[in-house]
Amino acid sequence: MNIPATRKDLMIVNMGPQHPSMHGVLRLIVTLDGEDVIDCEPILGYLHRGMEKIAENRTIIQYLPYVTRWDYLATMFTEAITVNGPEQLGNIQVPKRASYIRVIMLELSRIASHLLWLGPFMADIGAQTPFFYIFRERELIYDLFEAATGMRMMHNFFRIGGVAADLPYGWIDKCFDFCNYFLTRVIEYQKLITRNPIFLERVEGVGFVGREEVINWGLSGPMLRASGIQWDLREVDNYECYEELDWEVQWQKEGDSLARYLVRIGEMVESIKIIQQALEGIPGGPYENFEIRCFDREKEPEWNDFEYRFIGKKSSPTFELPKQELYVRVEAPKGELGIFLIGDQNGFPWRWKIRPPGFINLQILPQLVKRMKLADIMTILVQDINSFSGLESFKEVYGILWILVPILILILGITISVLAIVWLEREISAGVQQRIGPEYAGPFGILQALADGTKLLFKENLIPSRGDIRLFSIGPSISIISILISYSVIPFGYNFVLSDFKIGVFLWIAISSIAPIGLLMSGYGSNNKYSFLGGLRAAAQSISYEIPLTLCVLSISLRAIR
Repeated sequence: MNIPATRKDLMIVNMGPQHPSMHGVLRLIVTLDGEDVIDCEPILGYLHRGMEKIAENRTIIQYLPYVTRWDYLATMFTEAITVNGPEQLGNIQVPKRASYIRVIMLELSRIASHLLWLGPFMADIGAQTPFFYIFRERELIYDLFEAATGMRMMHNFFRIGGVAADLPYGWIDKCFDFCNYFLTRVIEYQKLITRNPIFLERVEGVGFVGREEVINWGLSGPMLRASGIQWDLREVDNYECYEELDWEVQWQKEGDSLARYLVRIGEMVESIKIIQQALEGIPGGPYENFEIRCFDREKEPEWNDFEYRFIGKKSSPTFELPKQELYVRVEAPKGELGIFLIGDQNGFPWRWKIRPPGFINLQILPQLVKRMKLADIMTILVQDINSFSGLESFKEVYGILWILVPILILILGITISVLAIVWLEREISAGVQQRIGPEYAGPFGILQALADGTKLLFKENLIPSRGDIRLFSIGPSISIISILISYSVIPFGYNFVLSDFKIGVFLWIAISSIAPIGLLMSGYGSNNKYSFLGGLRAAAQSISYEIPLTLCVLSISLRAIR
């Protein structure tokens, strides 16, 4: 018999391409010792190659449709950096209204980019649900983009000196509605993800980068701010109109994947604050500096040459770039997006060098994944983040209590509420009928309802001799079991709140409404018209006010806890 020998040498595994569409953007050659990563070599693909040389052979207006392919998750930022360089070279003033519109579009694009980071990141570490949620909100952002620019992804909206068109009628109101809606969705993400113990095990302490390391490696964006450095180009460079708005730089000090997650979640909330302020304060006036169309034109453009004379379309404006060099940058969702631009008194840039944030941040990947597990590569690669409160250090011991305690509190609260309602009913009935019922159990007879139920359970014979035993026995069980089941269908979350209040209440009503059927079964099974009338009365009472009153108590208590 052949016995396979155990190999103890290292194993080289090919991971990639790391892209949903398999474009060949990134390939990792990983050296493994079992599940432990010994070495990792990133190999870049060739997606959209030649972008810099294309820029050096096009005018700025002609090149604008190309730039959205740099990063089709944050297209507005690539357009912004493309027009900011020539604007600074030519000292071109941007109207205030155009600057506000730019800020709104940039922050919407930042949210869209972070959303499409969040969904695949959670899918990579095993959580599929957020992947579907993020597309719900992202489509709303693309609807706003389509209404303003005519395109959902490749917008071609920014222009030198402003934007291509003003905001359409009603767009601002729609954007306000989205902001109010999206804040509730972020809370939903945090409830679903941030305190999830499985998520915390996958990201907490994984991919740690220290403060000095991020500076030495030249990292930027959420990776930089997650390591304790409060550096945001929107605050440092004060481009556009960010200095006129009230917002805060999101940062963490832990430096792991959890911290980077928290920075991005916080940035989405801050982006909503910026958008809301910009929508409220957007001034009137032109959306583009139309005067620049008459100045700085190239005197002898190449379009007058023989080979261009018979082009069947109108040529684009050619702005003459001064003979200067400039580095311009913006705070993109992934980090610092920059361009080194050299003008040469020509319509074409003499040099166009792109500084992509993702490429720079990728440098540190081999160092981060060494001595980690194979499953941690995707957690680190997607550059995610998270951080948590001190309570999470006790999650192994007390995790189960976070689920049981709210259930017990809810059951106890509903039980006390029902007893109080029954006691109030007896008092009101006694007053209306001018008779005093039994008030012997508990202070002021509050516990009499509980005593009546206990007495019924311990009576010698509860089954009538001439009745249908099966119906009469099953009826009370249906009434009690339906109420108990209603506790289990409510989707609980952490912090004593419902994960989805609307769905929880709907399920509670649906299942607890089965109880009147049990009461009717018991009355009918007794084979006694008076007992049947009593069952009808009890079912009517349950439908008319006991269920609504209990539901009111449940709603008030949950809202108070929330």
